[in-house]
Amino acid sequence: MTEHDEGVSTLAKQGSITFVGNVINGVLAFAIVMLMTRFVSPSVYGLWVLATSVILFLQVFANLGLPLAIDYFVPQYLEDDEPGKAKGVVVQVTATVLVTSALVALFLAIAAEQISVFFREPSLQVALLLLTVTIPLLAIYNVLLKSFYSIKKLQYRVIMRDLVRPIVRFVVTAVMLLAGFGLLGLVAGYVVGLFVAITVGAILFTYRAWQIMSATFEPVAPGPLVKYSVPLAMTSVVFVLMGHVDYFVLGFFLDSEDVGFYRVGYMLGSGLMIIFNSLSPVFKPLIAETRDDTALVQERFRVAARWIAGITLPFAIIVGLGASSFLAVMYTPQYTAASAVVALLAAAFLFNVTFGGPDGTLLQGMGYSRIVFANTLTLFVTNFVVSFLLVPIYGINGAAIGSATALFVVGFLTLGELYYLDRIHPFTRDFAKVVFAGVPATVVGIPIVVFVNSDLVIVATLPIVVLATYVGTLVLTDSFTEKDAQLAGEFGPGMQKWLPSSLFNR
Repeated sequence: MTEHDEGVSTLAKQGSITFVGNVINGVLAFAIVMLMTRFVSPSVYGLWVLATSVILFLQVFANLGLPLAIDYFVPQYLEDDEPGKAKGVVVQVTATVLVTSALVALFLAIAAEQISVFFREPSLQVALLLLTVTIPLLAIYNVLLKSFYSIKKLQYRVIMRDLVRPIVRFVVTAVMLLAGFGLLGLVAGYVVGLFVAITVGAILFTYRAWQIMSATFEPVAPGPLVKYSVPLAMTSVVFVLMGHVDYFVLGFFLDSEDVGFYRVGYMLGSGLMIIFNSLSPVFKPLIAETRDDTALVQERFRVAARWIAGITLPFAIIVGLGASSFLAVMYTPQYTAASAVVALLAAAFLFNVTFGGPDGTLLQGMGYSRIVFANTLTLFVTNFVVSFLLVPIYGINGAAIGSATALFVVGFLTLGELYYLDRIHPFTRDFAKVVFAGVPATVVGIPIVVFVNSDLVIVATLPIVVLATYVGTLVLTDSFTEKDAQLAGEFGPGMQKWLPSSLFNR
């Protein structure tokens, strides 16, 4: 029992580290996009989004999902005191993905012209040729990320992924854009940032995993590695397609400029997922450890759902109401074309993450992996079909409707599946109070957007007014419970201190 509790404690601690990394990475990601949109035209930025979407899609096939075997097999070999075999897994996976990624990069170099013809963007060929080098680099990068997972040292993943890579990328991109290199500057920042991150990550892993690196190499049978990895790779293909299908559909029907507008709107709307992505490393194991105790699972789900909804809802209101102003201030006024995209996606992401998340975290924790895969396919197919039908009619708003529809459908599916399988649902009086608190917050926010003419003033005042009203409503309706305090304690030591003890009196 004690060992099991230590495992939960470790996951919770690493989850809090991940939260810090997600926040830093999110801020730097917004900063990089703000930099790009100010120094290149929307058409060049859209071309860049399309090119990187192609790269990220092909990269899934380049590594065959093999990096996913590292954080599954390496911990087992270390637990059995076989560091030589742990090294064998890392070395064999690295060697294999280098070969396969090089072959995929060669395929891209040959097919670049045909891809540019398909999207009717001649300049896309140049961007793809310049980015072919990133396919093997991304393969090694993913190997390093999974290697840090395998030794439970996520702080080094944060250093590599959330600090070194975006900072170097931002600096190099800024210098190149200021020097007038345009698209070449975007490519240089991306490649250099990735290369430096890999270098730093390799040094950190060698230092922190010396037990593995200094061990005598012992080869392992490739069969189990492939058998474990390939099915997950197929799931990854669906996930990547799901994340980029909008850009492919837009690139097929519209101009690269529209892809750029949509990308900015999607990024601002999906930023709401940062709360869910930070809580999920804790939420999933908390569900998994009690999956056979349906009553306790429902109790934890209800508390987590309230937290995710309660933290995300006011920011969804802020982003949805002030979308036009935030786009104009953060990027440039021409990107206000994506205002409806932001509002639609903010509502859809809020609904979806509250009831299990896009990757089915709750269902994963309960062991329903096949249902998660089926839901993922449903998400992709719905998004693709609706977007394909509506983009020719409504442009980028059609793509947003497609994504929003898919997120709502899967959210409802998750609710129905949970209730059908285990009679679990999140709806309680306390949950209703959290949702109700959004009503007065929305009411006080609307006049600011309607009657204030300055985008800067709206950006500065809307968050303060909405958040103050929302929190005030929660206090007045006595919405905080002892369960909230318990979850705060699970998520991180000392976090409970941030909440007034007088509020937990029921």
